[in-house]
Amino acid sequence: MGPMTAGVRDLPLVLLHAFPVDARMWDGVRAPLAAHTRVITPDQRGLGRSPMPLTDRAPSLEDAARDVVVLLDKLGIERAVVGGCSMGGYVTMALLRIAPERVGGLVLIDTKAAADTAEARAGRLAMADRVEAEGVGFLPEAMLANLLGSTTRERRPEVVQRVRDMILDQPPAGVAWAQRAMADRPDSFDTLRSADVPALVLVGEEDELTRADQARAMAEALPNALLEVIRAAGHLAPVEAPEAVAEVIASLWR
Repeated sequence: MGPMTAGVRDLPLVLLHAFPVDARMWDGVRAPLAAHTRVITPDQRGLGRSPMPLTDRAPSLEDAARDVVVLLDKLGIERAVVGGCSMGGYVTMALLRIAPERVGGLVLIDTKAAADTAEARAGRLAMADRVEAEGVGFLPEAMLANLLGSTTRERRPEVVQRVRDMILDQPPAGVAWAQRAMADRPDSFDTLRSADVPALVLVGEEDELTRADQARAMAEALPNALLEVIRAAGHLAPVEAPEAVAEVIASLWR
């Protein structure tokens, strides 16, 4: 990759997880990447082991991004390569809006820069209400077909089971907060155009939620990006094809 990586060598990597799972989705990429740099994988507020702060503020991904800034401050990290899958990508773009000076490189996986359509937004808000009323029991049935690629669903029952278990572990309040925050996110194309740092855009070949054309649009908006398609993977490529994803991300440090 040559000159693209010059500014990244000494930077740690922060990876932000997808919805509605937690940082365990990075289990398969952590060790291979740790050979190259320090890897930090927080749970987003209200999900995994992160508590939901007591707040009256309307849910906003910028607050999730502020949590990342607080974490970087606590760890004494000035700049990092920040990567995210799906919702983690949205939080990464929010971080670029509020604190671009903290981001020295980007990894955007199975995510998109466009805001929600009115229909998608309504769907998120309805799911948030339903989760608060009923809990998360219905989520695997509602989401697994879209989260995982057809290859994973047909041939890798253990991966399907792992993702199902992770979804069922999530606190309803965190799931509802995340959906409402995502529903209100702005279009991020201008943010990407101004992000002049080394960037990787990865997309699962079988991702039906954020398709390859949406990945290509992000790569084209970024001043300094490479696009990689991950074979036999869907919307959770780091879970479905961790070796391939780690290999691409590690290229930033090689």
